[in-house]
This record gives sequence, structure tokens and C-alpha cells, in this order.
Amino acid sequence: MADPRFYDNRGPFSLAVVCSRAQAVLPDDADPDSAIVDLASLDGAGRQHLTFCTAKDPAAAITDSQAGYCFVDSGANISGAPRRICLIAGKSVPHAFAAAARLFYPEHGLECWAQDGPVHASAKLEENVRLAPGVVVGPGAEIGAGTTIGPYSVIGRGVTIGRDCEIGHHVGIGFAHLGDGVVILPGAQIGQPGFGFASSAVGHEKIPQLGRVIIQDRVEIGACTTVDRGALGDTVIGEGTKIDNLVQIGHNNRIGRHCVVVAQVGISGSCDLGDFVVLGGQVGFSDHVRIGDHARVAARGAAVPGDYPGHADYGGAPLRPMKDWRREVAAVSLLAKRRRQDRDG
Repeated sequence: MADPRFYDNRGPFSLAVVCSRAQAVLPDDADPDSAIVDLASLDGAGRQHLTFCTAKDPAAAITDSQAGYCFVDSGANISGAPRRICLIAGKSVPHAFAAAARLFYPEHGLECWAQDGPVHASAKLEENVRLAPGVVVGPGAEIGAGTTIGPYSVIGRGVTIGRDCEIGHHVGIGFAHLGDGVVILPGAQIGQPGFGFASSAVGHEKIPQLGRVIIQDRVEIGACTTVDRGALGDTVIGEGTKIDNLVQIGHNNRIGRHCVVVAQVGISGSCDLGDFVVLGGQVGFSDHVRIGDHARVAARGAAVPGDYPGHADYGGAPLRPMKDWRREVAAVSLLAKRRRQDRDG
């Protein structure tokens, strides 16, 4: 569910209204006047919430969900799905959910608000907070004691920042909660909308991003690094993690405690890194990658969706155990050498 500190829910809406807006089929056995109060993920939804499932055989994915309403593909096999969930069929689940999200949260994009001075009257600043010239602190924001914020940084609506943090100049923070002792270097952008689109033959439609960013204690985030907010849930950076400059962290990623992420790493959405993971420079992750505790990835490694056990070293593209990668590199080098020898006679 969207955090009311950051988003204004325009619901509830009736099932009939939601189906009409999403161009989905109203189920024959459903009450068209039943109220839907909010949107939520499959694992976070309750009886009056709407969620979605893109699986062609959704029964297994939704069995444990407590959702009352769920978008499914019109061609999905719904046999075996729990009858307590009202399944709403549509031609495109992403497009249907995007339409519903815009209905409940029409103001879901970039932040814009009006205020008389640099610090909104409803913001709360503890003692010894230092704001450089040009800083803007939005409505309902909270900043802990001893925190410093550099010139021309923007702290958005509802953001909470802990004590003794250091925020550099030209930093943007929105839709986020920060712990104590967090360091964010100049130019970083925290909480921008994730890169999520519903695609079709006519183009790409933005899916509203309604989640948050959670940055735990003593995290450091490098210059010009970006951390996108979640689509519905949270993007989480664990305690003590250190992130270098020019890193892209996509929506709904969960990075564990005391990880090290070196410059120019790119992590797509919904990845899960364990504790003490080390990523070398220019590592690239596809979405839905899971890396176990104490794993290390060599520079320029590229991970495809899947599980990579912890306490191991990986390299190459696609990613594989370090020993296998080194053997392959050595074998290719030896083969090239032999071909040169054969050619040169």
C-alpha cells in the first residue's frame, strides 16, 4: 500500500468503476458496488485491496494472498485459484493495473508543491540541524539533530532523515526514510520513480510508482548515484552498506547490510542481495536476481535472473562461479594462441 506521508489516496472506488477505468471484465458473480479501498502487492494485500498477477497459471502465486481483488490475464488458467479472491480478467494486466493506479493516485509523478519559505511550516527540525543556502524542506518532512544539508538540496514531502546525517549539495530526496549517520554525496537522487512501463504495439505507458526508499543507519551513497523508489513496496538499502559514485539501483531492490557496491554498477528491479555482498565496478544485474550473503562479483560481471549462493566468487557474462569463468577465459586464450600459430605456420 502507498504510504500516506507521500501519496494521497482518492479512493475508495466501486468494483464497477475500477473495471471500467481499467477496461477489464466485471466478473459475473461479483458485486459491482463492492468497495475497493486501495492497491497493494500480492503479499501485502487485504480483503478490500486490489492487486495483480501476471502469471499464466496464477493459482499458485495467489493462493497465500489475502487480497480481495486481483487483475489476471484474460487467457490465464484460473482453475484451482481460491474462490475468496475476485479475479478480474483483462487483455493486459500491466495496463489494467496502471489505469487503476492512476485512478487511486492521480498525483503520483514528480513532486511539486507550494510554500512561502525554504522550510515548510509543517516540517520538523531537531536541534543543530544546519541548512546551507538554497535548501528546500517540504511539508511534513522531519530532520534529526546534528544533520547537515548542502546547498540547493531538496527534501520532499514527508521525508524523514535521522540524526547526524550528511547530505551534499544538489541532492534530491523524496518518498524516503533515512536512518542515522547516513552520508549522501553531491548530486545523488533518492526516491525518483522506478523505470516501469506497460508496453504494447502503440508504445509504452508509465506505471505509477507508489512505493518508498528505506535507507538504514550508516549507509553511504556516492555522488550522482540514483536509488529508485519501489513500485508498490520498498527499495531497501541495509545498514552500513557503502555505494560508490554513478550507481543505478532500480525499484524494489533489497540490498543487505554492509554491502559494497563499486562505481557504475546497474541493478534492475526486484533483486535481492544478502549481507556483505561485494559488487565490482560496472557489474550489471537483470531483474529478479538473488545473491547470497558474502558473495563477491568481479568487475563487469552480468547476472541473469536466478539464485546465486552466498560465500562464493562470481565473474563473467552471464555470471558463473569464478573458477569456471577463469577456466573458460584461459581456454579461449589458448585456442586463440593455437589459431595464430596455425595461421603463421
